[in-house]
Amino acid sequence: MTVTGIFTALIIGLIIGALGRLVVPGKQSIPIWLTIVVGIVAAFLGTALANAVGVGTTAGVDWIEIIFQIGLAALGVALVAGFYGRSHARR
Repeated sequence: MTVTGIFTALIIGLIIGALGRLVVPGKQSIPIWLTIVVGIVAAFLGTALANAVGVGTTAGVDWIEIIFQIGLAALGVALVAGFYGRSHARR
């Protein structure tokens, strides 16, 4: 992966993570770096899922792929917020 690819993955991860965080109701007490990591993972998984169901490459904007990515990011943020909040509440 090139430096440009890494930078692009971070930007996409930030956007997808933030959108996923907005979809989840309530307050999520997780740091921004964790939101970015969840967003990056969701972006890769959403792309893989879109390719698996045959909608990964379309003419124009890949809206279905973006919906998959945001949905997975929302799920990831909800799961991570639950685990992160529980582990930090014990301290």
